[in-house]
Amino acid sequence: MKTAIRLGSACAVLLTALLVAPAASAADLSGAKADRSAGIVEIQGIKVERQATAETKRIIESDARVAAATANVCGSGYTISTGAARYGTYGTTYTWTNGTTTGDSYYDKPICAVFFNDTGYTRYMGIRLKDNYTSTADVEDFGAYGSYAGPVYQKRGYCGKAYSYMEIGGTAVVDNYLTVGSCN
Repeated sequence: MKTAIRLGSACAVLLTALLVAPAASAADLSGAKADRSAGIVEIQGIKVERQATAETKRIIESDARVAAATANVCGSGYTISTGAARYGTYGTTYTWTNGTTTGDSYYDKPICAVFFNDTGYTRYMGIRLKDNYTSTADVEDFGAYGSYAGPVYQKRGYCGKAYSYMEIGGTAVVDNYLTVGSCN
């Protein structure tokens, strides 16, 4: 059942990327618009935290249609990119928030993370999301996937870490952490 749901979600992501999301342009950020009140910039129709890394902005700018479709995997409300990391030709991790806080702090934003398989083949891979509180258990999704691992959620995940992992032929080709949000 989980495989069928994953396959349906992957098809929805691709369909959304082709039909709904805006087309990406050159990799410069000249098309970025700012919403100063919310600390958000808009890149090719995608909301991105102003303090997101230059690499996150380049990844979104390079293929905004795919970035928009990945937010759909997280579900409704997750519309602001907090980070993205591309791991060669193996995979891309995206983290999203809905912008609200669930606690007393700005760092209590709910976070969703997804690790996309860019190889075109089923691989053993996974995503683990750790929030910024030591008392909260990590959430993870590991297995053999052809499309993506996740989504995984933390209610207070901002300033946490998203761990991405992929094996090919028993060798780890992705074994990296991505900091969620702009933390000091």
